[in-house]
Amino acid sequence: MSPTLFEIARGAAEPFLPPIYGMVRKSLKSELRDRESPVSILDVGGRKSPYTIGIPAAITIIDLPRESEVQNDLNLGITDAISESIKTRRSNIEAVLFGDMTKSDLPSESFDVVVSVEVLEHVEEDDKFVSEISRVLKPGGRFIMTTPNGDFVENRNPDHKRHYKRSQLMEVLRSHFEEVRVEYAIAGGYYRRIGLKSWSIKKPIQTSLSAFGNIVNTFESSRKGIEQQATGTHHLFATATKSGGEAVQNGSEKR
Repeated sequence: MSPTLFEIARGAAEPFLPPIYGMVRKSLKSELRDRESPVSILDVGGRKSPYTIGIPAAITIIDLPRESEVQNDLNLGITDAISESIKTRRSNIEAVLFGDMTKSDLPSESFDVVVSVEVLEHVEEDDKFVSEISRVLKPGGRFIMTTPNGDFVENRNPDHKRHYKRSQLMEVLRSHFEEVRVEYAIAGGYYRRIGLKSWSIKKPIQTSLSAFGNIVNTFESSRKGIEQQATGTHHLFATATKSGGEAVQNGSEKR
């Protein structure tokens, strides 16, 4: 399908967005290069799935319905309005589902890639969550995820159940995947903080500063060796490959 105006505009804005989105998009695009099309991607907890906008694949989004006060306060979960907006503005959306990934009824071995960005820290039953991810992946399928870096970032979020240290996240993923890689990602500091400020037509100065902060933070976060830097980085970036089939090899060796 042809891209929508929204997808074109969002693609043009990509260099000005938080670099964690860029990392995820780069990894997804690598998967597309290495796999035969069409590629099916499941985004778990992605709500509006900003990092899959314009990705030439069939995207299914699954997220919890927005019901609690905490969800409303933190802008978590999805509503009917969000679902309809996504499907109207996007050309690559296969489905938007309301569901809990710890007890999913999705078919087994039905997706080439599963992506989950800043979600696992919200999940009480994290082992069940990862087990379900493995179940719905095809043999050789890839799980791509991010979560706060528990080796450095203190948990002050009322909805976060935990912040994983790198070794802890490795342990959780290795319970269900043979090939796992976990790295530190995204430099902290002033430019990251201003880059996370919201964009608004009514606040052009703040929007400009946020865009500039994200550009600088992208360069800060791409410096050599940052993937091994526990202190000063705000995220863990992980990939895990399901065994069986002809697994795609793009750097997901055990570490």
